[in-house]
Amino acid sequence: MDSRRCKCQWCGMKIAAPIGAQTITCPRCQSVTQLQPARNYGFANFPTANNNMSPGFPAFPSRPGRMSPNANNFQPQQFNPMSPQINNIRPPAVHGRKRAVLCGITYRGHPKSLKGSINDVLSMRYFLVEKLGFPNASVVILTEDEKDPYKYPTKANIRSALRWLVQGCQPGDSLVFHYSGHGTRVRDHDGDEIDGHDESLCPVDFETEGRILDDEINNTIVRPLPRGATLHGIIDTCFSGTFLDLPFLCRINRAGYFMWEDHRIRSYKGTNGGIAISISACDDHQNSGDTTAFTGFPTGALTYSFIQTLEQETKLTYGRLLMSMQKKIQEAQKGIGLNGENETQEPQLSSSEQFDIHSKMVAI
Repeated sequence: MDSRRCKCQWCGMKIAAPIGAQTITCPRCQSVTQLQPARNYGFANFPTANNNMSPGFPAFPSRPGRMSPNANNFQPQQFNPMSPQINNIRPPAVHGRKRAVLCGITYRGHPKSLKGSINDVLSMRYFLVEKLGFPNASVVILTEDEKDPYKYPTKANIRSALRWLVQGCQPGDSLVFHYSGHGTRVRDHDGDEIDGHDESLCPVDFETEGRILDDEINNTIVRPLPRGATLHGIIDTCFSGTFLDLPFLCRINRAGYFMWEDHRIRSYKGTNGGIAISISACDDHQNSGDTTAFTGFPTGALTYSFIQTLEQETKLTYGRLLMSMQKKIQEAQKGIGLNGENETQEPQLSSSEQFDIHSKMVAI
């Protein structure tokens, strides 16, 4: 049978596909890749520029040392991949599997673009694969450095990756969504936010395609989570306290005393029986920042302190994790400093259910 060479869009494995096939299942990661017709096959047929991309970022608070979103000379990288249609991606057919989507966006081309986002994603991948046993083929990365156009962090690609993350999820699964990039606040129009604002993720093409609201993120990766499955969101961006729109937000003081705030108003924000936990860089009204204090090269303070705490401490509870991260970030602010505004950056914990944060162990 005649065949042509193609590549799994998730793990990168080269596969021989029969001529005329519309999809091919990867023998390594079991994901389904949709194929372009043979006459259009190959990277040369993807658009190389978006001439309709308008300059200018919408107004939201400037973050010195990161990208100044109010600047009017922003030009995204000259690359505009086709939006993939991967609704039928099939995840690995094993139980108790670990799977992750890691998304880092620098908004390359702006004079104050984010410097640490891709570093954050690479660090998180190493940690998940080498330290926590995530299969490399089950970790999907979306950055501007990826050669595969399906892994460029457009709105369509991020949406598809989030759907893949929970597709076929079963009891025993451990899922991770890590995001390092820009976040914004927009006015809430459906009355389900206590502070009157939705939090949102800014894809690389958000100027033309729009942002992804926390309502959609919740609907996509939180609501479907079945009993026995666990989702961790590690969110390194501004205004991120309730980024996954979970029903309960933990408030903890420096002495370790805590209480849960109930953020349920009009709609159900929980899971289908599973547990969703979000660890985010700061409160909904705060900014986060890059820093060189930890390693000498730019990293997100949340991402680095999260990884370091998990690597350095055993039998770690969520309460201890929060307090240790807070201490590391405060030390960075007092030392070399964070490239953000002069305010305390306080990591936040939100969850689909209330629990004792000083007894529940971190399990990813």
